[in-house]
Amino acid sequence: MIALLKIIEAENLKKQYNGFTAVDGVNFHIKRGEIFGFLGPNGAGKTTTINMLTGLAHITAGSVKLMGEDYTRNAIKAQALMGIVPDESNLYEELDGRENLCFCGALYGMDKKQREKRADELLEQFGLQEAASKPFKAYSKGMKRKLTIAAGLIHEPEILFLDEPTTGIDVAFARQIRSLITNLHKKGTTIFLTTHYIEEAERLCERIAFIVQGRIVREGTVVELMQETQGENIINFILGGDFSAVQTEFKNSFPDYNIISGKNNSVSIQSPASFSLLPLVKFFEERSLPVFEAKIVHPSLEEVFVNVTGIELQKLQNEQSTRTGPGQKGGI
Repeated sequence: MIALLKIIEAENLKKQYNGFTAVDGVNFHIKRGEIFGFLGPNGAGKTTTINMLTGLAHITAGSVKLMGEDYTRNAIKAQALMGIVPDESNLYEELDGRENLCFCGALYGMDKKQREKRADELLEQFGLQEAASKPFKAYSKGMKRKLTIAAGLIHEPEILFLDEPTTGIDVAFARQIRSLITNLHKKGTTIFLTTHYIEEAERLCERIAFIVQGRIVREGTVVELMQETQGENIINFILGGDFSAVQTEFKNSFPDYNIISGKNNSVSIQSPASFSLLPLVKFFEERSLPVFEAKIVHPSLEEVFVNVTGIELQKLQNEQSTRTGPGQKGGI
């Protein structure tokens, strides 16, 4: 079991361009071995934050630590421990798959034998052996994305930065990439993930920060964020009989609960305070209304996103469509 120590700490990070503040006093940390999600609309400051964390952009103010060591003004040493997968591929169109990986390995100081061995391992891991000798420009968008991720892993980094890894690729490739992310996580790689796909973040991430207009507006585990957003506690029941016959009696027994009757003997019980399931089940069964199903209703991460950012998911998806262009699909 990997100890969840802080691997990266960002303190009061700020980035300004010609008087415009793109990132404004951002604070967060990433634990070793976790998948940390960074969500927000286009222009919120996600990529700028990644560029500051990875030393690709000058930090106007604030500091960044890697495993407790400040590297704000000297990112070269820290970069050796990082894998960076940008939202657009940075590989060479004329080089083939193996050549691209070997070239990236050379940039990280790996010797020829070591980088060739590692390149072949990654080509097999990512299912790209047959395309290893093909020029990168001949790859499909999904294959390009996988090779770009492989290039970020060539030197087996401590932490991997993934900026929109499933943007603009079809559903099948998106599933493969999410599977790869999950497997990397199981092996102990720390992952910093930005994505427009809310369900993807909910499925993959352990903690999430929401950034809007350069500022983090909320941070926490997926469970914590959902609990904060849920205004009422809700349980849905499916009963083996007609609830209306005992509705008045139920209201007298549980005066603080709201009741919504649905179709097919379904009943939704709502309360602003937490409640115990056992007394409700007992009430129904004592009145010959067996409980076939009882389900606690939780908000989705989509609802959390809308509540926290004030941005409707449809707007986010429209922004995504604009970025990926016609004929390209993301999806879950």
